[in-house]
Amino acid sequence: MALYGYQEAARVRPRASSAVRRHGRVVRAVRQHWPLYVMLVPALVMLALFHFYPMWGVLIAFKDYSPAKGFGESPWVGLANFKRFFASESATIVIRNTLFISIGKIVLGQFAAVIFALMLNEVRIRLFKRLVQTSTTLPYFLSWVIIGGIMVQVLSTGGLVNSVVKAVGLRPIRFLGDPNVFPWTLIFSDVWKGFGFGAVIYLAALTSINPELYEAAAVDGAGRFGRMLHVTIPGIQPTIVLMACLSLGGILNAGFEQVLVLYNPVVYKTGDIIDTFVFRIGLVGQGGMPDFSLGTAVGLFKSVIGFALISLSYWLADRLANYRVF
Repeated sequence: MALYGYQEAARVRPRASSAVRRHGRVVRAVRQHWPLYVMLVPALVMLALFHFYPMWGVLIAFKDYSPAKGFGESPWVGLANFKRFFASESATIVIRNTLFISIGKIVLGQFAAVIFALMLNEVRIRLFKRLVQTSTTLPYFLSWVIIGGIMVQVLSTGGLVNSVVKAVGLRPIRFLGDPNVFPWTLIFSDVWKGFGFGAVIYLAALTSINPELYEAAAVDGAGRFGRMLHVTIPGIQPTIVLMACLSLGGILNAGFEQVLVLYNPVVYKTGDIIDTFVFRIGLVGQGGMPDFSLGTAVGLFKSVIGFALISLSYWLADRLANYRVF
């Protein structure tokens, strides 16, 4: 029994000592780098005030909220606001529009970025290459308010594009007024705005390909297209898979600013997305006071689904591209 007690004590002692050692390392790290930890305090305070504290507002989704009564006095209705949303015709419309526009932007945007990166990688005149890359990347840094104002002028019935269409004998296209055309206008304008910046990632991935692979392919008789097909594309394939997986997390973000700037009541049927629906119902209102409860419920629904999609995207990135965030 004494021997057994000694063995148990010997087993416990190292655990205690390891815990003490870890505590000592933490204390030494804090003492050594305390200015860095002090610098974190303002950021943590801002995070608490502007991100965690406002999360109490999700209670509005479960109440018949009235600003006059406040959080405490407004009656609790449970899941009634969610049922009201999913029972309405607007739920099907905004979810369908969001998925269609978002998936179109992700697929065509990534395809355009990859193709542009491959084409730009084949340019041998360095000055021309830098000029093209700079000019195609610049629109990404412009606000949709600026781009939207230009698009309204260019794509209107009497704009530049329709003037050319009329000149060749075709009927003008209502890019911003036809419900069937408007979603494609959103998709292609977003691809045009972002493909240059998206290509930067693939251009960086191209620099990691071993030049000896191109030399070996040339010795085997592969031309420029053959080297691109058998060396370049397989070399950036992990990056393509990674970006596709990570983009899954933003599949419910169809571009609030872009749609808000360009859409109008005529195209609500195909252009209204979850974010603009929440903005109109929860903040602007329709024919009366804003419906804070319904807007919050729809926003909370989007946040929960978005969190699940982000988790799924990181899991897929780990499994398919060996990429880990944590």
